[in-house]
Amino acid sequence: MIDPMTVAAYGGGAMLFVGAVAALHRIVRGPSLLDRAIAIDVLLVVLSSALVLEMAVHRHTHDIVLVVLAATVGFVGSVTVARFVEDRRPEHMREEISLVPGTTDIPGSEDAPAEGGDR
Repeated sequence: MIDPMTVAAYGGGAMLFVGAVAALHRIVRGPSLLDRAIAIDVLLVVLSSALVLEMAVHRHTHDIVLVVLAATVGFVGSVTVARFVEDRRPEHMREEISLVPGTTDIPGSEDAPAEGGDR
């Protein structure tokens, strides 16, 4: 009789393989920097999951440091990319200006008449 842990390990490994291939496809194809960054983060999660699966099958915890390291690298990388992309938006400076009370530079607040009525 087949051990249920073996079946679960093969099933989990197959799903992780499919996830890794899909993430690699997204890294290569893009189309944007954010898509690639998310795919790299997914690939790190798949790697961590594969290490956890291997530790569960072989009943040891030798690779737990690698799992924590991959999680840390994924978090720091995601935050770094998010900050980089946030600063590159063209409307980024407009948002800071529009927060100042009394300014009229708020997008969409031009002196246009309201629909259905006249001023």
